[in-house]
Amino acid sequence: MAKDSSFDVVSTVDMQEVDNAVQQCAREMTQRYDLKSSGASISLSKAEETVTVSAPSDFVANQVIDVLNSKLFKRKVELNAISWSEPQAASGSTVRIVGKVVSGIDADLAKKINKEIRDLKLKVKVTIEGDKLRVSSAKKDTLQEVIAFLKDKDYGQPLQYVNYR
Repeated sequence: MAKDSSFDVVSTVDMQEVDNAVQQCAREMTQRYDLKSSGASISLSKAEETVTVSAPSDFVANQVIDVLNSKLFKRKVELNAISWSEPQAASGSTVRIVGKVVSGIDADLAKKINKEIRDLKLKVKVTIEGDKLRVSSAKKDTLQEVIAFLKDKDYGQPLQYVNYR
């Protein structure tokens, strides 16, 4: 029997690029006339993988998030790599919005992706290995079809296709 070809579906985010984008955003906030004296701030916790935006109002907080999104886009970090919470009231009549950096594929999403691949009725084998999925098949063309199918879908987080062999 011929050796099966395979690839892994993973969801990773380069935290160094996120850190650079947050630093660029903080620098731009000190230079932009509408954000300069607004009292808004942005911080990154690499240990918790969270981005925290504090601002005097929802409008200003959303402006800071827009600036951060533009910096992330320029650094080729997908915008859905950060899931933002609802604005929360903080001390001193300010607003805090926390963004969690999404990394890894959780079990529910892995099961959903597995089911959708099986529904294609292609001759592939999908195994869930922790926070990644391994898709294997005897034909490389079939694997290409699966990758094209997954790229067309939106799962709310960025997916990468690695270890293609």
